[in-house]
Amino acid sequence: MKIVKIDVKTVPISSPIRNAYIDFSKMTTSALAITTDVVKNGKPVVGYGFNSNGRYAPTCLLEERFIPRLLEADPKDIVTADGGNLDPHKIHKIIMSNEKPGGHGERAVAVGVIDMAVWDAVAKIEEKPLYQLLADRYGTGKTDDKVYIYAAGGYYFPDKGLTELQDEMKGYLDLGYRDVKMKVGGASLNEDLQRIEAVLDILPKGSGLMVDANGRFDLDYAIEFGEKVKDYELIWYEEAGDPLDYHLQAELSKRYPHALATGENLFSLQDATNLIRYGGMDPEKDFLQFDCALSYGLVEYLRILDMLKEHGWSSRRCIPHGGHQLSLNIAAGLELHGNESYPGVFEPFGGFADRYAVEAGYVRLPEVPGIGFEEKANLYELLLTIGK
Repeated sequence: MKIVKIDVKTVPISSPIRNAYIDFSKMTTSALAITTDVVKNGKPVVGYGFNSNGRYAPTCLLEERFIPRLLEADPKDIVTADGGNLDPHKIHKIIMSNEKPGGHGERAVAVGVIDMAVWDAVAKIEEKPLYQLLADRYGTGKTDDKVYIYAAGGYYFPDKGLTELQDEMKGYLDLGYRDVKMKVGGASLNEDLQRIEAVLDILPKGSGLMVDANGRFDLDYAIEFGEKVKDYELIWYEEAGDPLDYHLQAELSKRYPHALATGENLFSLQDATNLIRYGGMDPEKDFLQFDCALSYGLVEYLRILDMLKEHGWSSRRCIPHGGHQLSLNIAAGLELHGNESYPGVFEPFGGFADRYAVEAGYVRLPEVPGIGFEEKANLYELLLTIGK
């Protein structure tokens, strides 16, 4: 078998919302399609991929470096030993050839786009949902029949006051979510505390709140903020400081008594390893949010899971960033804690299959081959336009 062609395009996912660091008014993503010569049900198998929100489209990197390397490779070097399917690990090695170590920024995002499309194609060729393929190859063979998800929102928005923030969170609860997350760090400390209290006031018993600073705080402010919010008993306090400031994370861990979460902006096995070695994270209470679509893809994510196991971490402490279907498949197939969700934001790339509603904070996955993009109508309609 072989890859016939690879098409890529840049797609806007703009929004007037902002977090503590950036606004999303000019946010873009790269959408990619890998067409193979394998035919299923009378049509060529096509694998689709895109990058998670929060990083701009790496289309130029894809077009200039990574797609040419893959297309120039000998077809026998990118397939399994029996020649019956693509081999994601071999493909990863090829597209990362002639690359220096380090510098895990937009390069990691570009590789992740290709990796997502490869895994989508691989699962389609095997005629399995990706979550089942992952459970069979790397897990116990059993999958979670539903996945815990939480609603990530609470962004800053022009003219958005406390009432509007409360209404937003009530809307997530009405959609079936149990737990919610909101942004902090984009306003004064007193204003953020008022915002947190406003959300806590409307949460019913059994629901919880996370807060996300998006890396905005220095050490002193991170500790001060933690001291102010510790009695709220949040589900977690997320990404207080710069993602590479392991000293800050370790010092905060000593002082903040409840769960911390971080990792969405660490894009490699080495960076993830350094977090575990030096960040003071607690495998019994903290959460890790590595987003495989931003960090060289699922091939690298599998290596990260192996590293975590060696350091005494359960995969159940992992809850990926991104709110997309790839992370949902990984959560179901590799026994993660769950997945993030962005209701109504970053569409059509965010969100899950159309016919499965969120129920009590959980969602089910479709039993279709691949990642399941075809079960999300607005996303699949867009993916079909790639290359046209």
